Amino acid sequence: MTGVPASAEGGQGRPAPGGKLGAAAVNQASVWNIANILTMMRLVLVPAFVALLLQDGGYDPAWRAWAWAAFAVAMITDIFDGHLARTYNLVTDFGKIADPIADKAIMAAGLISLSALGDLPWWVTGVILFRELGITLMRFWVIRLGVIPASRGGKMKTLAQGVAVGMYVLALTGPLATLRFWVMAVAVVLTVVTGLDYVRQAIVLRRAGRAAERERPESAL
Repeated sequence: MTGVPASAEGGQGRPAPGGKLGAAAVNQASVWNIANILTMMRLVLVPAFVALLLQDGGYDPAWRAWAWAAFAVAMITDIFDGHLARTYNLVTDFGKIADPIADKAIMAAGLISLSALGDLPWWVTGVILFRELGITLMRFWVIRLGVIPASRGGKMKTLAQGVAVGMYVLALTGPLATLRFWVMAVAVVLTVVTGLDYVRQAIVLRRAGRAAERERPESAL
């Protein structure tokens, strides 16, 4: 996650919560801050995760356990880098770009690898990746008019996807293998539903923006 520290915008700025640590983080905010380092670590974990998952043909339980560990670390760093960036005012332009790329890269790597191994149907991978790419493009479409905040459903979608992919990475059998199927089913449903809701909100925002543009000349008279 990343921005420009308050001190860089003029004036001394106000220390972020967290005492000395918060003040130090704000004063030294740059590309090389802890939030960005965690984001970069997540990017580095992507090829490492894929290599571990595909070791020995991709079916060795031990290697898949190591792959799950790498995936879990990537998911955890996603939580912490955002929290640190917001708490200590460490938001930077680099993080704004790198963080969503890292999020989508690790998820795409997991889905594509699992489908290539035959563990996950390609249509599931296609639906999730199509939604993520489509929403990213949608953000650019409406960014001039405003930002649509993350919804509770979107957060649940991200959690469900992470848990489901993590369960598929592990060499599970029996009831746990059945359970992961249903977790993935929930993730797919949430992916589609939240995607459609985002499209609806984007269309409403777009229409409101156009209406405001049409009314602006009249109010100026």
